[in-house]
Amino acid sequence: MFTRIMVPVDLAHVNRLEKALTCAADLGKLYSIPVIYVGVTTALPSKLAHTPQEFRERLKEFAAEQARVAGIETGYFALETHDPAIDLDPALIRAASELEADLIVVASHIPNLMDYVWPSNGGTLAAHAKSSVLVVRI
Repeated sequence: MFTRIMVPVDLAHVNRLEKALTCAADLGKLYSIPVIYVGVTTALPSKLAHTPQEFRERLKEFAAEQARVAGIETGYFALETHDPAIDLDPALIRAASELEADLIVVASHIPNLMDYVWPSNGGTLAAHAKSSVLVVRI
């Protein structure tokens, strides 16, 4: 049914992604397909990494840990943008296309009033990505 799963991850908030990570791992096992973890960073130093290369290494380690814990095939894809807060949605849509992911599993909060003004990342992906999108409420 699916051939590749993409999971956007925010390494600063991995503890809030557990339901989506578990869901993606379960689907990866079910279909015997890879789960690719995608992270977006900037060239500027941050709490997570001083450089984009350091960020890629942390994302690589995260993917390897998910493979070990869940017993699945994983990969990672790091994107660099000028401003992840603004460029996140287009970057993730571009990543899904480049990775040829046919399913995106994304964590999202329960909608609130502000989501009528600024849609959530999950909502934007569901509306604009060519892939199927599974939004997992956190």
